[in-house]
Amino acid sequence: MQHPAVPDLSHTHTRPIHWVATATALAAVVALSSVLQPDAATAAQPPGTEQKNTPAHAVAPDPASVAFPLECGPVKAVVQKKASGDLDGDGRPETVAVVHCDAPMGTPPDGVYVLTRDAEGGEPRVVATLVDPADRRTVTDFAVRGGGVHATLLGYSSADVPSCCPDVTDDVKWHWENGAFVRDTPSQARTV
Repeated sequence: MQHPAVPDLSHTHTRPIHWVATATALAAVVALSSVLQPDAATAAQPPGTEQKNTPAHAVAPDPASVAFPLECGPVKAVVQKKASGDLDGDGRPETVAVVHCDAPMGTPPDGVYVLTRDAEGGEPRVVATLVDPADRRTVTDFAVRGGGVHATLLGYSSADVPSCCPDVTDDVKWHWENGAFVRDTPSQARTV
C-alpha cells in the first residue's frame, strides 16, 4: 500500500472553540502591546550641530494661530493635517493646512488653505484657498513635496449621493505660477 504525500487532515475541522481561542490570544497580544511601550527617544545632536536661532521669517507658519475662513457655528475649526515647504521659491516656508469643522457626527468637508507670513516674520495669515469646504470634498492623502501640494480628494458625483458615501476620487496637485496657485492635475475623477 502506498502512503499519500499529504496526510489525511479530515479530523482537523475548525470548531467555534478554535476561533474563540484565537480571538482570545489575539486580544491578549494587543492588550500586552499597549502596556509594553518602548522608552521615549533620547537622541541628541552631535556636538557642534546645535540649532542656531532661526529668524522668524524662516519658520513655517503655525496653523494653530490662524483664523480660517470657515463657518463652523457652535463648534471649532480643527486642523486635521498640515505640511510645510517653500512653495513660491522665496526662501520662506509656507504651511498648507487641511481644516474642517469639529462636527460631533458625520464627516464634515475639508478646506485646504495655504498660510504664509511676511518677510519680517509677522503673524501667519491665509493667502490661498485650494479646496473650499463648499465643494464637499474630503482630503485623504496629502503632502507638500517638490514645491507642490499633492492631495487625494473624495467627493460626490451628484447632490443625490449621501454624505456618508463619497463616490468620486480625484488626485490633484497645485504649484505656484505667476503669483497664484495653479491646479496641475486636470480633473481625472474616478468613481470609487
